[in-house]
Amino acid sequence: MAELAYRRALLKLSGEALAGNQGYGLDFGVVDQLTDEIHAVHQLGVRLGLVIGGGNIIRGTVASQQGLDRVSADYMGMLATVINALALQDILERKQVHTRVMTAIRMEELAEPYIRRRAQRHLEKGRIVLFAGGTGNPYFSTDTAAVLRALEVEADVLIKATSVDGVYSADPKTDPSAEFIPELSYREALVQGLRVMDANAFGLCQENDLPIIVMNVNNRGAVARVLQGERVGTIVR
Repeated sequence: MAELAYRRALLKLSGEALAGNQGYGLDFGVVDQLTDEIHAVHQLGVRLGLVIGGGNIIRGTVASQQGLDRVSADYMGMLATVINALALQDILERKQVHTRVMTAIRMEELAEPYIRRRAQRHLEKGRIVLFAGGTGNPYFSTDTAAVLRALEVEADVLIKATSVDGVYSADPKTDPSAEFIPELSYREALVQGLRVMDANAFGLCQENDLPIIVMNVNNRGAVARVLQGERVGTIVR
């Protein structure tokens, strides 16, 4: 087994990451690459949980701004995360990776209901657990769900996989002068107004000393290198 800096981790994937360049739905080439990355991490012996967003199908906040009732829109977003989790599960299991999908909203025909002790047991048995359905409550993002699940299963680190290399002083996609920041304290991130994740989720990380690593999901092998202790992306602690 490889030397690991983190033996239990929670990986947060945005729904948009599953859409690739098409911008919506599932790009199965991208999903295949992502599952290869997850498979490689699993082979290191890491106990891995995943929280997946649903923005490639519907974003509750955007739908509510366009006229849908906010609570209904948020529940629709939660259902989108279940669709994404089931897709990842199917492809991972074709690669001989044992997985379980656990949902915050009960739908036993599709997945197990989220029960903390059962999730911990799956991780101990070497299964990858895909946490779907957000927190099960409207008005909370999948960032918050990721932090909650990470704390509940006693993860050593939360890895936020994004489309940029880490945290920058400004948006690198729109500001060419944006500077990459390799390491931050929670306080520095707040003082500088750097949006690492939404405020609820970030506050939970800070209160519980859960380190956050922000990295580019498109860099092959990056997640495995992070878990082996290599400095990749930005670490906030």
